[in-house]
Amino acid sequence: MSFRREANVPQGGPDGGEGGDGGDIIIIADENVSSLTNLVGRKHWQADRGANGQGSMKSGRDGADIEIRVPPGTLVKDSSGEVLFDLDHHEARFLAAKGGGGGRGNKHFATSTNRAPREFERGELGESRTVMLELKLIADVGLIGKPNAGKSTLLSRLSRATPEIADYPFTTKYPNLGVVRIGFDRQFVLADIPGLIEGAHAGVGLGHEFLRHVERTRVLVHLIEPIPADQSDPITNYRAIHEELRLYDESLITRPELVVVTKCELSEAAEIADKLEAEIGQPVLRISAVTGKGLPDLINRVFDILKEVAEAPQPAGQNAN
Repeated sequence: MSFRREANVPQGGPDGGEGGDGGDIIIIADENVSSLTNLVGRKHWQADRGANGQGSMKSGRDGADIEIRVPPGTLVKDSSGEVLFDLDHHEARFLAAKGGGGGRGNKHFATSTNRAPREFERGELGESRTVMLELKLIADVGLIGKPNAGKSTLLSRLSRATPEIADYPFTTKYPNLGVVRIGFDRQFVLADIPGLIEGAHAGVGLGHEFLRHVERTRVLVHLIEPIPADQSDPITNYRAIHEELRLYDESLITRPELVVVTKCELSEAAEIADKLEAEIGQPVLRISAVTGKGLPDLINRVFDILKEVAEAPQPAGQNAN
């Protein structure tokens, strides 16, 4: 509320300006962000309030918006778990909480019969909302397999990603992304999905967390270690992972899959690859992330499958991943 006060201007009228709007909180998908780890530990976000209006019809500044940047493929859910929005592509935006509107100054209340109004309007309260963010990874190709199957090592060889690599299970606790490029015009996004174990479909270990990432890959590359550190049978390991995918979501076992035996420099690798070919009835690739053997063939085969997937007609009412 303000009135004009100047020399030689008797009975100056009302000149209270409007208050500024409060800032919004916006969640934005950004392809340069690969995980939600930068949000861990922060539970409250509050945008700036709008500034008060001033005399001489000066409006208050609007509060600054807050932009929360997350990876594409992030689901925004309410406190009950219902999906509010799917940030499925770069620059997709979701207005999580809208700032309150600024109030009106007393100038807006002036009439022919009330030339000196003392009324004014307070600003509105901004929205408050509790949301949960869940990352369902979007990648062209997902590397799956038992812990220590060589997924992280392969990712580091094919891209510039630098995942943690060690000789113990569950080195990878979060998916790692890398871009694999051939020339200037061909590339695909490769995801290292953390190791799956028996019972993952029922939530054993971090099963549900891992399997959710598999859902949004278009092609699966199943890595088989010829001599597992736990002395398990490689063929049995393949069957176990395949069964976990089926029990979690039957559509996953219909997804294009490349079966690859890693560490082909080992003498046992050829025998395991032959047994797997007889088991699944299709060629099994043999690679070595250490020596580089077989990697060009793997990349070219992945490109061919991705091209086939892109050209395949989509079922009615569905979009391509």
